Amino acid sequence: MEHFIWNINPILLELGPLQLRWYGLLFVGSFFLGMMILQWMYKREGKNPQDLDNLLIYVMIGAVLGARLMHCLAYEPEFYLANPLEILKVWKGGLASHGGMLGVILAVYVYTKRQNISFIWLLSRLSIAGALTGAFIRFGNFFNSEILGVPSQVPWAIVFTRIDMIPRHPVQLYEAFAYVFLALILLTVYRRVSASYATKILPGIFFSYLFIARFLLEYTKTRQAHYSSDLVFSTGQLLSIPFIILGIVWMIWAIKTKNKA
Repeated sequence: MEHFIWNINPILLELGPLQLRWYGLLFVGSFFLGMMILQWMYKREGKNPQDLDNLLIYVMIGAVLGARLMHCLAYEPEFYLANPLEILKVWKGGLASHGGMLGVILAVYVYTKRQNISFIWLLSRLSIAGALTGAFIRFGNFFNSEILGVPSQVPWAIVFTRIDMIPRHPVQLYEAFAYVFLALILLTVYRRVSASYATKILPGIFFSYLFIARFLLEYTKTRQAHYSSDLVFSTGQLLSIPFIILGIVWMIWAIKTKNKA
């Protein structure tokens, strides 16, 4: 065939009933990489990295709970409301990035209140790690042959033979590389502006860029919620709009208050 064939086993290692999947490895690994970046930031700004000891637990719990609940209630509400115990079966798959984002934000808020530190300060630094986590998750989706793109005949289309023999847009890779580029933008801004301005501007850049990219790339993605097929926008696009507005408003506020004490 003229298109690239993708048939990688999503299971990296299998020991009896235990399975290590590429998705799980990338998902967990992204959080540890994010913590390493955050520790570097703490040292750079003269803070104690040991203060981060419990943050990873908060973030991971918030991400998984938020992503799972959003998937169940926004993408397949009829099934999960009729079978509520299925919500607990995270291992069967079904995580929504929008919910994961909300879960992390809430978890970080709780963490900062308990540690008596600035919520906005920590959230802004976490934006770089968050962009990389989003990229790693999409790479994981690629290994799982899920979150498929629409059929296409572009030269770089990929055939996911575990699903069908139709060449498709590799939308998982589109998103992953878009988020890697976002992480580079955020890191560049962080290093070139003052710490106080970084605190203000980074979340706005993160929310606006990430969810505009997500909104646009939905046009090359198969719809994840069947009940929304008659709507102008997909569920993913509708969930992205509030974050886009938040990001744009946040950046306007940061720019207008840049020189204020």
